[in-house]
Amino acid sequence: MKNLVAILLLLSPCCLVKSQYTPDWDSLDARPLPTWFDEAKVGIFLHWGVFSVPGFGSEWFWNYWAGKSQAYVDFMNKNFKPGFTYPEFGPQFTAEFFDPNKWADIFEASGAK
Repeated sequence: MKNLVAILLLLSPCCLVKSQYTPDWDSLDARPLPTWFDEAKVGIFLHWGVFSVPGFGSEWFWNYWAGKSQAYVDFMNKNFKPGFTYPEFGPQFTAEFFDPNKWADIFEASGAK
């Protein structure tokens, strides 16, 4: 309980500080870029989620499947039960092999910032 109180006391000043940005594009576009941004030669963007479960196509899996793209429909018919829904992929997204330290090592070794 002491630790919880200490944490709350440390965090409470953060809640009292007024943000310098507002939730609109003009405000967000006015924020400065990090100093390293223009100096970085390589960057890595990850987009990983439930769409990864079928291991087919792209992060737009749902759009293509729902849009009746024949390749996606054929993939689903071949690999999943009739009536399978996109939300059913959710419990299968376990990230059991996710190793953030390994990813960080790879990113650092690549020179990415």
